[in-house]
Amino acid sequence: MTDARRTPRLRLRALVGAMLLQGLSGAFGGLALLLDPSGAAIGIPLDWLEGSPLMDYFIPGFVLFTALGVMPLIVAHRLWQGRPRSSLAALSVGIALLVWIGVEIAVVGYQAEPPLQLVYGVLGAVIVALAVRPTLRREP
Repeated sequence: MTDARRTPRLRLRALVGAMLLQGLSGAFGGLALLLDPSGAAIGIPLDWLEGSPLMDYFIPGFVLFTALGVMPLIVAHRLWQGRPRSSLAALSVGIALLVWIGVEIAVVGYQAEPPLQLVYGVLGAVIVALAVRPTLRREP
């Protein structure tokens, strides 16, 4: 296989992998917050929400579970199948992740330990960069 044919396949696999990583972590993290909106089960203190309109982590958990958990898993499946507009859907997930991290930092501040905001910010940027590249359709 030539490098010209291998590069789009590698990019597609990288994007699907990034979507799966985001989807699984978003689904599990969101579910944990839905089941325990206090955040205690995953070590997130409620005092991080002081000054925000939120009383607990239920709404962030719901958004995390649906928009950044289930949706990336669906998009990963659609990308792998080579479905139309799946790259646009992946781009939307990447932008949503970047917005999520930006809002999170604005509300709770930057948390360096653990560096999850940095990791997921980079993941969002990688998803965006991969999704805007042409020729992501899976070749037979």
